[in-house]
Amino acid sequence: MRSQRLKNTVYRIMAELKTQPTDEKVATFLAGVEDEQKRSDSETLIQLMSEATGAPPVMWGKSIIGFGSYRYRYATGREGDWMELGFSPRKKALSLYIMSGANRYEEFLGKLGKYTTGKSCLYVKRLSDIDLEVLRAMLQQSVTDLRNKSIDYGGC
Repeated sequence: MRSQRLKNTVYRIMAELKTQPTDEKVATFLAGVEDEQKRSDSETLIQLMSEATGAPPVMWGKSIIGFGSYRYRYATGREGDWMELGFSPRKKALSLYIMSGANRYEEFLGKLGKYTTGKSCLYVKRLSDIDLEVLRAMLQQSVTDLRNKSIDYGGC
């Protein structure tokens, strides 16, 4: 029983660590996105997230475009580095990674438009469904909160 728990812990840690910054070019990744609208929306998100973080886009793993980085530490003692903001143009929707916790921003979400959320994820089918000025303000607030260590850990 103990060895199975240890094995499960090792697998979980390995899975958590596989998404890391890579040397893949963002432009190369975006050129492979078949949906023209998602490619166009991705270019807009790159502008918004670069503006919010002051950082250039970097590929994290095979399909996430991340911006900036911060050092996190869980109560368990586990720590590492992660992106401040990020997104991925998935088939169903654009997944926006709001690392300080998307659901905490009710004042922005109430004005944003059509979306769904996970704990730190905001799912948008297309940017034309939301108010980009509200999104811009939300992204900036998220980065400010993250840099002030105000984080609602959770995942998507």
